[in-house]
Amino acid sequence: MLINFIEQLINGLRTGSIYALIAIGYTMVYGIAKMINFAHGDIIMVGAYALYFSISVLGLPVPVALLVTVIVCSVLGVLIEKIAYKPLRKAQPLAVLITAIGMSFFLQSSSLLIFGSTPIPFQSVIPNENIKVGPVTISSITLVTLVVTAVAMILLTLFINKTKLGSAMRAVSEDKGAAELMGINVNSTISMTFAIGSALAAVAGILYISQYQSMKPTLGALPGIKAFVAAVLGGIGSIPGAMLGGILLGLIESVS
Repeated sequence: MLINFIEQLINGLRTGSIYALIAIGYTMVYGIAKMINFAHGDIIMVGAYALYFSISVLGLPVPVALLVTVIVCSVLGVLIEKIAYKPLRKAQPLAVLITAIGMSFFLQSSSLLIFGSTPIPFQSVIPNENIKVGPVTISSITLVTLVVTAVAMILLTLFINKTKLGSAMRAVSEDKGAAELMGINVNSTISMTFAIGSALAAVAGILYISQYQSMKPTLGALPGIKAFVAAVLGGIGSIPGAMLGGILLGLIESVS
């Protein structure tokens, strides 16, 4: 029973790490643009289909396909911000919220038209092998997920705290008007935030389908909602809080 409990904790860390990656995207956008991007969860789905298309249709090597997936999602995030959200920068919060939900439906419906409603099986790009650590069994997918998530979070923290663009993002988050007076390009900073958040969603999508090995147009809906809950749980607008909230939610889900 103890071994089973430890394995469930490890599975919870794996799932929570994916939630944390998605939650960071929510919390970054909220912290800077003061809006909830409910289309963020569907970028996971776009990333999954982009990886599938790159490998199965275009026949690209896995490393190149992974890079293409991250780039596609980053560009998509910037386009969504420019087309759907930028014109509503000074609109009522309800209008932005409705637009975000509409964008979510648009992405799901577009995928439904292109790929159909039948779930598509997809072999994991991560070799799935069981690794014994004493009496505890850990899958290689779990180890890769934990390592990739840890590295992504460390790099993001260093980027936010140590780079000029990271300082600009923190300044815009505090006060857009003052940041603009100090010569910071607010529009470019917001676009960069969407690009980074969408790139993290792409990584989360890759890890998610490596775990479940099946994709459909509504793939990102449930993880997206759970990640939003995790972001709120950790204090939306706080990147460390989003990390902690995601991992905590994954642990609670797995243990319960």
